[in-house]
Amino acid sequence: MISQAGPDDVAELARLLWLDTHHEEPGGPAVDAFAAQLAQWWDTRRDSHLAYVARLHEPQIVGMAWVALVPRVPRPGATNRLAGDIQSVFVLPEHRGRGIGSALVDAASQHATRLGSLRVTVHSGRRAVPVYERLGFEASRRLLQRPPD
Repeated sequence: MISQAGPDDVAELARLLWLDTHHEEPGGPAVDAFAAQLAQWWDTRRDSHLAYVARLHEPQIVGMAWVALVPRVPRPGATNRLAGDIQSVFVLPEHRGRGIGSALVDAASQHATRLGSLRVTVHSGRRAVPVYERLGFEASRRLLQRPPD
């Protein structure tokens, strides 16, 4: 079941984020300490960062996808412009290949679109590109990124 995450899901979201990335930051905090950090971070960003979760059995979450909603500079006649960015998509390895990640990305993308996002972007690893393409994402020669110096 796919649903929007709430404050009660912070510990499970932290666990998934930690499992997905702790190997990249080996000196990072333990999962419980990270959960407290995530709760504090998200508390100040609830309007701009939404998480969608997949549950097979309560309360365990087996997958997540975040969408960051970014206000864009207004234009005459369009003062409430918005863009969405899909972030931190992760499904536990034992639950992959069942369409859970696709359902999460689709739910997060549709939410951003319902709120008026003009576009929804994603920065993906190479292996996930075909998944995003099946969901309607397209490469764009006009969307550029500048790597850090």
